[in-house]
Amino acid sequence: MRLDLLLNKLCLTKTRTIAKNACDKGLVSLNGKPAKASALVKEEDIIVFRLYGAEHEIKITRLPTGNVAKKDATIYYEMLRRQELPT
Repeated sequence: MRLDLLLNKLCLTKTRTIAKNACDKGLVSLNGKPAKASALVKEEDIIVFRLYGAEHEIKITRLPTGNVAKKDATIYYEMLRRQELPT
């Protein structure tokens, strides 16, 4: 699944456009490397993104097959770290 689509489906970004722009600006990395919005994400991949005033590190545990309800989004990933960014 595309990285920008995954971030949006799992409610980690408000819109797919925000996810795409974050990738374009170098704010998202996949397995330790800067990632394009079109990068393919697999299970067990580590995603680090700096958005909404914090740096988030997540591990994908499952890939969604369709739309995901906001309350169910957390079953698809594990939050490894969340650190506030200095202002």
